[in-house]
Amino acid sequence: MEISALFIGQILSLSLCELNTVLALDRSGYGLKQRSGLTEKRTCPGVSTKDSSVKCKLQGTGRLPAFSMDGDYVVGGVFSIHYYMHTVKHNYTTVPEPLRCTGSIDSRELRFSRAMVFAIEEINNNTELLPGIKLGYQIHDSCASVPVTVHAAFQLLNGIDPVFYTGDNCSQSGIVMAVVGESGSTPSISMSRVIGSFNIPQVSHYATCACLSDKRQYPSFFRTIPSDQFQAEALAKLVKHFGWTWIGAVRSDSDYGNNGMASFLDAAQKEGICVEYSESFYRTHPRSRIQRVADVIRRSTAMVVVAFAASGDMRILLEELSREPSPPRQWIGSEAWVTDTDMLRFSFCAGAIGFGIEKSVIPGLREFLLDLSPTKVAASPVLTEFWEDAFNCRLEKSTAIDKSLCDGTEDIQTLHTQYTDTSQLRITNMVYKAVYAIAHAIHNAVCQDTNSTTQCDRFIRLESKQVISQLKKVNFSRNGYYVSFDANGDPVARYELVNWQKSASGRIEVVTVGHYDASLPVGQEFRINRNLTLVEGRTQVPVSVCTDSCPPGTRKVLQKGKPICCYDCLQCPEGEISNATDSPFCFPCPKEFWSNEERDTCLSKPVEFLSFDEVLGMILAAFSVGGACLAIVTAAVFFCHRTSPIVRANNSELSFLLLFSLTLCFLCSLTFIGAPSEWSCMLRHTAFGITFVLCISCVLGKTIVVLMAFKATLPGSNVMKWFGPPQQRMTVVSFTFIQVLICTIWLVVSPPFPMKNLTLYKERIILECALGSAVGFWAVLGYIGLLAVFCFVLAVLARKLPDNFNEAKLITFSMLIFCAVWITFIPAYVSSPGKFTVAVEIFAILASSFGLILCIFAPKCFIILFQPEKNTKKHLMYKNQS
Repeated sequence: MEISALFIGQILSLSLCELNTVLALDRSGYGLKQRSGLTEKRTCPGVSTKDSSVKCKLQGTGRLPAFSMDGDYVVGGVFSIHYYMHTVKHNYTTVPEPLRCTGSIDSRELRFSRAMVFAIEEINNNTELLPGIKLGYQIHDSCASVPVTVHAAFQLLNGIDPVFYTGDNCSQSGIVMAVVGESGSTPSISMSRVIGSFNIPQVSHYATCACLSDKRQYPSFFRTIPSDQFQAEALAKLVKHFGWTWIGAVRSDSDYGNNGMASFLDAAQKEGICVEYSESFYRTHPRSRIQRVADVIRRSTAMVVVAFAASGDMRILLEELSREPSPPRQWIGSEAWVTDTDMLRFSFCAGAIGFGIEKSVIPGLREFLLDLSPTKVAASPVLTEFWEDAFNCRLEKSTAIDKSLCDGTEDIQTLHTQYTDTSQLRITNMVYKAVYAIAHAIHNAVCQDTNSTTQCDRFIRLESKQVISQLKKVNFSRNGYYVSFDANGDPVARYELVNWQKSASGRIEVVTVGHYDASLPVGQEFRINRNLTLVEGRTQVPVSVCTDSCPPGTRKVLQKGKPICCYDCLQCPEGEISNATDSPFCFPCPKEFWSNEERDTCLSKPVEFLSFDEVLGMILAAFSVGGACLAIVTAAVFFCHRTSPIVRANNSELSFLLLFSLTLCFLCSLTFIGAPSEWSCMLRHTAFGITFVLCISCVLGKTIVVLMAFKATLPGSNVMKWFGPPQQRMTVVSFTFIQVLICTIWLVVSPPFPMKNLTLYKERIILECALGSAVGFWAVLGYIGLLAVFCFVLAVLARKLPDNFNEAKLITFSMLIFCAVWITFIPAYVSSPGKFTVAVEIFAILASSFGLILCIFAPKCFIILFQPEKNTKKHLMYKNQS
C-alpha cells in the first residue's frame, strides 16, 4: 500500500499535504505567493507554529513552465508542445523518475503558446484594458498526455516555488486566475475536473468535444472554439449534399474522436447516410492496430472516408496508408487535421474536404514570432530545442553533443514551418480570443469606469468565482472577431468549408470554398461559393453508395442483415407506379388508370368494346346486313311467285311476316356493336327479345297450320275454321304481346344501362351494358326458349305427315338448330370475357336467324328458282306411298 501510494503521488507530483494546502488556500480565497519580495503569513492547517508564519514544502518533483512571467494576476496556459510523454516501466521498489516529454516539438502548438505570450504582452501595453495592471503567465507543456496535463493543473494551483510561507497578511500577487488550454479534449476533461473543483475557470482554444458543454460536470469550462456537435451536423449535411450515402468512418480513440464520431453518426443517420465500417485508433497503439485500420480502408467499397481524428493520430494513419498504394478515397476531415498544413504532404489525400475555424489576421503576431535571437532562445529550454531542431545545430550552453555548434548565421525568417506560417491563423486566433476573454473578465471584476477614465485596483481580493461569473457575461469584439459565450460556455459556431487543392506550382493548399454558420435559419447554414477539387483532382463528384439508386418504376427492398442503404430494386407490380428515385413504395394507380411498361406513369386504361372499326365487328356487321339482305331477297322471290302453289301452300301471310321478323332479327344484332349508351343498351335487349318472339310466333303459327291442315283432311273434321287467318294473326300478336309486356316491366323496374367494367381486366376498361335486372333478362330469354321448345315439339309431331312437301320437317330442323344454338349460348355467354360476351350474343342471334331462313325458305326458293316443275299443285298433292 505504501509503494502504491508513493507511485500515485509521484505520477501526479502531488502529496496529500500538498492537496490539503491547496484546498485550504482555495477556501480562504487567497492564492500562493509567486513574486519575490512578498511573503504570506497564514497558518498552515494541521501544523504547529512557533512564530507568525509557517514554512510549507511542496512534495513531489515540480516541473518548470515552458514560459513564465510575473504579474499582478497570472493566467495559466497548457499546450501540447511535445508529441509524446516518456514512458517509464515501474519496478515499484524505487521512486519513479519525474514525468518528461519526448519526441519532436509540435511547431504549431509552440506557435499557440507564443501567441498567448503575445496577447498578454499586448494587453499589458493596452491603456484601455486593465490599465495599471500587469498580467503574468505560466505556460506548461502537457506532452499531449493526461498524466502530464493533470500534473500541470496541480502545479498551476500550487505555484512553482518549492517552499512557501503561510500567514495572515496575503497578497493577490501571483494567483492563477484562469487557465488557457488544453489543445485536446481528453486532457482538457482531466484538467477541468481538477481545477474545476477549485472554481478556477478554464478557457480552451481547441477542445471541441461536445461532452464539455455539460455544465453539471464541467461548470468552470469555457471555450472559444465551437463544439463538435455543430461540426458533426455540418459534416453530415456536407456528405448528404454530395449524395454520398455509403461511407467509411475512422476516429481517434479519445474523447474528441469518440464523442465527435458519435455525434456525426447520429446526424448521418438522420440524413439517411449509412456507415460501412467505423474504426478507432490512437497514435500510441501498436503498428499492427494501425495496419488493421489501414487494411479496412483499402478493402472497403465505400469511396468516402470521414475521419474525426486529432492531427497527431491522423498523421500516423496516413503514413501507414502511404506505405502501400490504396484505391482512391475521398477524405472528409474534421477541423483538427484538415486545416493542419503539416498534413498537406500526404498528396494522395488531395481533394479532401472538411470544416475549419475561420481564418483570421492578428496584427503584429508574425513580427513577434520571428523576433527571436540566439540570446532569447538560449533563455528558454523549449525555444532552444526548437532552434536546434530547426537548424540542426546546438547552442553554446546546450547539452546536445551530436550536433555541430551554431555559427550565428541562422535566420528564423528562412524557416518554413508551422511556427512561422501565419497565413492560416485559425486556432491561433482561438488562443488570442481566449486570453482576451480572460482579460476582459478580470477587467470587469477589478476595474470601474469613471468620467471617461478607467480605474483598476490590483489589490482587490479577486476570487476565481468572480472570474467565472464575469466570463459568462463577456461580450466584446477584437480585430473584427466577436467573442461571447452561451449558457454552455460555447461560442457561436462558424466554420469555413476548406478543400485541399493543387496550386499552379503543384503544391497542395488549403482553400476556403464555402461557409457554415449555425446561427442562420435552418436550411441556410451551409453554402458553397467556389468550385471544389475532389479525389484525384477531379471536379466530377464521385459516387459512393452501397446500391445504385432505384430508378422510377421500382421500389427499394432492404437486404436482410445489411444497413438501410443496401437494398434491391424491384419493379413495381402491374397497376402500381413509383415516379421518384429511390422510392420505398409503389403507389396504385386510380381505378380508371393503369401503369405503363416502365411503371413510372399512370395512363388512362384503354376502353374496350365491340366496335365497327375492328375486324370482328366488321365481320359480324357484314353477316348481319347480309342476313337482312337475304331475308329481303327471299321475300322478293316469294312476292314475285306469290301465286305459285308452293308459296300459297305454305301460308304466304305468315311467311312474309316471318321474313320480316327475320330481317329485324338480323338488323337488331347491329345494336350490339358500338359503344354502349343508354338508348342502345335498352334497345338491343328489348329489340332482340321482341323480334325473336315475333319470329318464333310465326314459325309456331306455321307449325300449327300444318297440323291443322292435315287434321282437316280427315272425314268429318272441321278444325280449320277454328284456326283460320284471323286466329293465326291473333296467335302471333298474343305471343308477341306477352314478350312486349315482359320487356316493358324490365325497362320500368330496372332497365339495362351502360357501365365500365373495371374488375374483369385490370389493365383495361370493358364498356358494356349491365343487365339492370338479371331476372328481366333471363325472363326474356326463357320466354323465347319456351316458345322455341313448344314449336319444336309440334314440329316433331308433324314431321312424318304423308305429304310430298311437308314444311314441318323444315321447321323441325330449323327449331333443332335454334334450340341447339341457344342452349350452347348460355355457357358461352357466361364464360366469355369482355367484348366477346357481346360477340357470342350476336353470333347466337345470327346463327339462329340463319338457321331459320335457310331451313325453312332455302328449299322453297331452290324449287321456285331451279325446279319449277315441282312447283305444281299436282306435285304438292301427291302423297308418299310410304
